[in-house]
Amino acid sequence: MIIEIDFNSDEAIYSQLCNQIILGIATSQFREGEQLPSVRQLAETIGINMHTVNKAYSILQQDGFVKIDRRRGAIIAIDFDKLQALKEAKGELAVVLARAICKGIGRDEIHSLIDQLYDNYERNSQ
Repeated sequence: MIIEIDFNSDEAIYSQLCNQIILGIATSQFREGEQLPSVRQLAETIGINMHTVNKAYSILQQDGFVKIDRRRGAIIAIDFDKLQALKEAKGELAVVLARAICKGIGRDEIHSLIDQLYDNYERNSQ
């Protein structure tokens, strides 16, 4: 498991950790039913506070990416409502798209970028 945290980023560490795990799921680095490292293990490996890992795991649980089992810890378990997921994706994408437009990135560039990213996920999940 490769988790890359940018300690110089303005983005909160727990948020980076959540995003890295979600990216890992999307690229099949993490698979359904796979156990994530314990909170203590991951905190020590990355060099962060256990509460930060715990917060990330809790958010991932709330968002339907993991289940927390008392004995096994955090387990990849995708539980989603597709309509709700689309609604959330639309909201997040709206902000990303607005930022791109503000920086002069055109429609064709956005479409090309989305196609590239989507192709990468499809290729990595096979």
